[in-house]
Amino acid sequence: MAYDDPENTLVIETTKGKVVIAMRPDLAPNHVAHIKKLAREGFYDGIVFHRVIDGFMAQTGDPTGTGTGSSKYPNLKQEFSAEPHVRGTASMARAQNPDSANSQFFICFGDARFLDRQYTVWGKVIEGMENVDQIKRGEPVRDPDSMVSVKVAADIAE
Repeated sequence: MAYDDPENTLVIETTKGKVVIAMRPDLAPNHVAHIKKLAREGFYDGIVFHRVIDGFMAQTGDPTGTGTGSSKYPNLKQEFSAEPHVRGTASMARAQNPDSANSQFFICFGDARFLDRQYTVWGKVIEGMENVDQIKRGEPVRDPDSMVSVKVAADIAE
């Protein structure tokens, strides 16, 4: 499948099927660059969706699967924007400190506008949202679904 901007398209193969995210370097250039770096290193491959709340969001990106882990790289400075948290929005998870986002992110199942301007939006699901909807729920999730592979579309041979 051809994408408008393969360098800024993230293709996630999950245990429920493919999810494609159009990344937004215009909104969060540093976060997009960081996610692409992690994807290209294979960091996200095999990581579970550890926190999945019905009607709210599916969270992943923690190598420990507990919600407390991150990559070996330093945390990112926030890049908050007015972009709304709605169905399909991909946004960074973080701790209390606004500048604590690292590798964890979430995909919204529905509107979560109370998160607007407080979390860094870096993309939107453009394909496979029905697969996100199938991800097993829980906090923590028993026998969770995972991201089998995460790649930048530009790196995938057609």
